[in-house]
Amino acid sequence: MNSSLRTVKHKADLCVVGGGLSGMCAAVAAARHGIKVVLMHDRPVFGGNASSEIRMWICGAHGENNRETGIIEEIALESLYRNPYRRYPMWDCILFELIKKEENITPILNCACNDIEMDGNRIKKIYGYQTTTQMWHEVEADYFSDCSGDSILAPLSGAEYRYGREGRGEFGESIAPEKSDKKTMGMTCLMQARQTERPHKYIAPSWARKFTKEDLPYRIPNMDDPEENFWYMEIGGEQDMIHDTEEIRDELIKIAYGIWDYIKNSGEYDADNWELDFVGYLPGKRESRRYVGDYIMNQNDVSAEGRFDDVIAYGGWTMDDHHPGGINTNEPPNIFHPAPSPFGIPYRCLYSVNIENLYFAGRNISVTHTAMSATRVMATCALLGQAVGTAAYLAVKYGATPRGIYKEHIRELQYTLIDDDCWLPFSKKELSEITRTSKISTTGRNAEKLLNGVERPRGDESNCWTGKIGDTIMFGFDGEREVNEVRFIFNSDLNRETVGAGKYLKEKSTISNVYRDNPGLNVPKTLVKDMRTEILDESGEWHEINGVADNHQRLVKLPVGKKAYGMRFTLLSTNGNSEADIYSIDIR
Repeated sequence: MNSSLRTVKHKADLCVVGGGLSGMCAAVAAARHGIKVVLMHDRPVFGGNASSEIRMWICGAHGENNRETGIIEEIALESLYRNPYRRYPMWDCILFELIKKEENITPILNCACNDIEMDGNRIKKIYGYQTTTQMWHEVEADYFSDCSGDSILAPLSGAEYRYGREGRGEFGESIAPEKSDKKTMGMTCLMQARQTERPHKYIAPSWARKFTKEDLPYRIPNMDDPEENFWYMEIGGEQDMIHDTEEIRDELIKIAYGIWDYIKNSGEYDADNWELDFVGYLPGKRESRRYVGDYIMNQNDVSAEGRFDDVIAYGGWTMDDHHPGGINTNEPPNIFHPAPSPFGIPYRCLYSVNIENLYFAGRNISVTHTAMSATRVMATCALLGQAVGTAAYLAVKYGATPRGIYKEHIRELQYTLIDDDCWLPFSKKELSEITRTSKISTTGRNAEKLLNGVERPRGDESNCWTGKIGDTIMFGFDGEREVNEVRFIFNSDLNRETVGAGKYLKEKSTISNVYRDNPGLNVPKTLVKDMRTEILDESGEWHEINGVADNHQRLVKLPVGKKAYGMRFTLLSTNGNSEADIYSIDIR
């Protein structure tokens, strides 16, 4: 570190390295629970693979009602509310705001971590160089979380990690290669196109790769598919996915411009009115270093639904293993090995086996290559980040190590995550004593469902109260009670990606190719928009207090801070439907 340059010093409870979705969710979760966070990110915008620099959409668990909730659902609903046409300037803005509005987060953008100071087997400080200011940033923290994807803190700290594919025999994984190797899934420079009213000529650069139909078995572009984002323009899995990145990127750019030349000029497509709108010069990575934690999750754990006692998140993507040769091989680009949805992911995969104060979240958690092929997608990574940020808050609260949280406080971690609307498979919400002992009356249907602790449909069970405009839900207390807040879980239509979406309306976080008639999306019509809230006094009189107003979120925590003998909630409006569903009302 050059001492002639200015150094800015920071102290925090938690330092998060990497501002992709996992790092963002880790930082926000920790900050909202009251601890001080520094978030160091080496790019100018947040979002990682989902940012405007790379533009991969956010994928997660397959199947009905398996959509990930918590902070990632908050982001998705905010984007539907403010960015219905899914434009990247607003998407970047929404992610930027999420971090900047949290008073307990100090964000440091354009700053790459490149040095470290250890204290035995603990990380004491990290150092990053900020290119925009030509300054060093020194961050001292009690806990660190590596959400950088490439696991920069592993080689710097000496944390144990793995790279490449395990052999079939090590964990008994039937889909692993017979022998271990250093091959990985590759990376991709994505591109986007825009349909216009007039023809556009395309002259390929002289250095672009040339493709014919015979060169692209299994990878034929489909310009009639609004989800065509050219993910299969992939290489690098047979090289070093970290140290060879610049070389791989150059080849990916040649591939991208060559694929567009094939679309525009091969005669195979009616593409006259399409123009190239974006080419990403920052590759999106799928795999590199993976940390070793107290447990290494493998293919068999995924297949067995991950029924661990310390589940803190879940996946539900298939074991989607990409060919390391990428577009340079004539074999299929990937194989979707079946996986249950959901499957649990244990807390022991999120902290280092040998560095005492190191967490990690994202594609770099403690899993084998085969398990990682299912856990690596961004909605899953966001859940992992929220789990890490919440665990770090508890570690600060109890002065514990990450391992100590597993040994002594894992139930509190799970409870806190569920309370923040991170659904955990095989678990239920524990309602407050006030809620459990209340007498409930309602003019809607299925009031008893508000108390069953299941906050989404499962199988044939709706698990919700349903009411029309004007319907009420009343909680009668067994005497005067101090009410601090009310927690609501509303229906944000967890199937909105697959039900009633239509050709152009499938909800992805961002759009792929832009069609002329591409319409906007909307806030789920199922969501409660306005709800009157009243409290009952000793004389039997109802008094209106601040209620739910102009809402577009699934999780709402309404501050109250009053004594009452009961509470009454009246549905005033939805975001479009004639009825609304409420999964939970928890008064505490």
